[in-house]
Amino acid sequence: MRISVVLPAKNESEGLRRTLPALKQALPEAEIIVVDDGSIDETAIVARDAGARVLSSPYSMGNGAAIKRGARAAGGEVIVFMDADGQHDPAHIPLLLERIQAGYDMVVGARDGNGQANLHRGLANRLYNTLASWMTGHDIRDLTSGFRAVRAERFREFLHLLPNGFSYPTTSTMAFFRSAYPVAYVPIDVARRVGTSSHIRPIRDGIRFLLIIFKIATLYSPLKLFAPASMGFFLLGASYYGWTYATMGRFTNMSALLLSASVIVFLIGLIAEQITALTYRSELHGSR
Repeated sequence: MRISVVLPAKNESEGLRRTLPALKQALPEAEIIVVDDGSIDETAIVARDAGARVLSSPYSMGNGAAIKRGARAAGGEVIVFMDADGQHDPAHIPLLLERIQAGYDMVVGARDGNGQANLHRGLANRLYNTLASWMTGHDIRDLTSGFRAVRAERFREFLHLLPNGFSYPTTSTMAFFRSAYPVAYVPIDVARRVGTSSHIRPIRDGIRFLLIIFKIATLYSPLKLFAPASMGFFLLGASYYGWTYATMGRFTNMSALLLSASVIVFLIGLIAEQITALTYRSELHGSR
């Protein structure tokens, strides 16, 4: 197989100094692409000096945008995505490629609890994994890992779905499961990142995590999100109606509102389910 390795990088000159030589040693024949996402340090210079192909952006477009640029430019049949901050060990790449050769379309390097940046991110990722496993019916060990190998042809089918921000692993994983492309997980160890610490803001990222959870649900199977919500409104409305009828002998506006909300939420979920099905169906036909 022809292998391309894509590393999105923003101000990661120190991490690249450690990662690129190890990558060259592990995969001497692979195409290495560093996508410089508007860095203001020596990221591009370090990458070129190490023999990597550099795609530079005049300003920062986001991690997901860098992934998309790299995927479009990659010439390999298989693309390996990994971070440029030194956390991912290139020596683990052959483990991912073995599963690709075994017939999987995506293989993800799954971190354990020690590989999470901090406690709140570890708890959030555990919540993601639990939700995604329930949505798909598969055991998802690490939904947000950026270390993965994919078949390039399959991955490019979903480029238009990927956000320009930081949730490309979530979106791509759910897209592969939704399209019945086999996904495997390989346990890996990760090192502490090189350079500046990760820019995590609890309030901002807490909101972003919540949005990702809803995105997971609406991307994969909207009815699994909307149907329980609809049932909740129905039970609340029916219970409130039973209480007002028993105490006041009448049907109140609040009961009508809750029961109406139940119907509306269910219908929205049904429409979203049809849109999701049409989206993936068009992708399937387009890939043939």
